[in-house]
Amino acid sequence: MSDEKNLGDDLNDMLGDAKEGAKKAANEAKETASEFASNAKQTFDSTDNKKILAGVLGILFGGLGIHKFVLGYNKEGVILLIATILTCGIASIVGFIEGIIYLTKSDAEFYQTYQVGKKPWF
Repeated sequence: MSDEKNLGDDLNDMLGDAKEGAKKAANEAKETASEFASNAKQTFDSTDNKKILAGVLGILFGGLGIHKFVLGYNKEGVILLIATILTCGIASIVGFIEGIIYLTKSDAEFYQTYQVGKKPWF
């Protein structure tokens, strides 16, 4: 009987250790996932990424208004696209100039002007 009791105690100890290990692993996984999500959000929401992306797209594909769509200015992007079509491409100079302006602004100035202030043109 004492062997059965010792075996039962040993099993209970092992189960307790397993539960503690599982809780510890779960907490570590939660922390890692939270840290990853935080870093990913910071990376994708970075103003520097939008600034460079919008600037390069403005220079390369300014007439299509893609840089406007990246910044969330959908109406202005459509207007620029239509203007480029109606002027046989002459209006694409607007996107080229905007791309240069985006890239020459400081990160803080770009953020304040185009993301906080929502200034759609130049």
